Amino acid sequence: MEVQYHDYLQLEKILEAQTLESDKHKMPAHDEMLFIIIHQAYELWFKQLHHEVDSIAGIMSQPALNDNSPELQTVVHRLNRCVTILRVLVHQIDIMETMTPMDFLDFRDMLRPASGFQSWQFKELEAKLGLKFEQRHGKEYYTAQLRTEHVEIIKKAEGSKSLLQLLNTWLERMPFLKEGADNSFWDNYKKVYQDSLAEAEKNNLSAFEEMFNSSSNTDRTLSPEACRAALFIMLYRGYPLLQLPFQLLNALLEIDEQLSSWRHRHMNMVHRMIGMRIGTGGSTGKDYLKAAADKHYIYKEIAQLNSFLIERRNYQRCRLKLKGN
Repeated sequence: MEVQYHDYLQLEKILEAQTLESDKHKMPAHDEMLFIIIHQAYELWFKQLHHEVDSIAGIMSQPALNDNSPELQTVVHRLNRCVTILRVLVHQIDIMETMTPMDFLDFRDMLRPASGFQSWQFKELEAKLGLKFEQRHGKEYYTAQLRTEHVEIIKKAEGSKSLLQLLNTWLERMPFLKEGADNSFWDNYKKVYQDSLAEAEKNNLSAFEEMFNSSSNTDRTLSPEACRAALFIMLYRGYPLLQLPFQLLNALLEIDEQLSSWRHRHMNMVHRMIGMRIGTGGSTGKDYLKAAADKHYIYKEIAQLNSFLIERRNYQRCRLKLKGN
């Protein structure tokens, strides 16, 4: 039997999936159609992001993952696809903002208590990427408005190994951290880093110790070993063996950046649409979104490593030496 475009995409289901509350109340609101379609598109893209992240996690869960292998190339490619999708999600707000506050008021009160806060797919995605329950803003009620089956889905994601945890394991097994590596590299690096600091930056030395040598901070998401490996990748990313690992780290930073852009654009849009009023789901609207945007960085420790980079001209003073070299 031949495959037909209409049937393959199940367009009957998709194109009949927009039921307007304003029509039910016999109070026509033209822009409610736009509102529904944009949010349905968001949820479809969230589904695709889950598809990509699950496949990436499956690859990174392998006992051995060569740093220059086709598998790692696939991981980087799919992470970059996630970045591109997130950019699309940010730009969709441009379409939403063609709706004026008065247009939104035509149907806003009919939506209560429905809210984007109830997007379980987005919360599950955050958990898969590595956002811990303890790190969430408003964690005491972030699942309070969800159906039981959706809460269970999120809890399952929180109980599984996140992409951040898999990244930590992958970084910890980097070959130059194995037995036989010349530990003086890190001592030399610390000295060169210290010499590069301005007087006002000398307090960064304690941060250096905490980042690369201390495991006492229980809030950290990457171990000292993983942070040393990630810094090394950043320093020597020009070497062929480390180009893919660097692209992987950079893609994760891009994901965080795009998620942050999406949250801030969403926050500004909400402020523009409803001012200081509470959200339809009962949240504090702009204030809640701002607090979440400021707190929900997942790969912030990778970004913090940039604080500890040194100038290229000083690399030779810290060259890594392995036994047998």
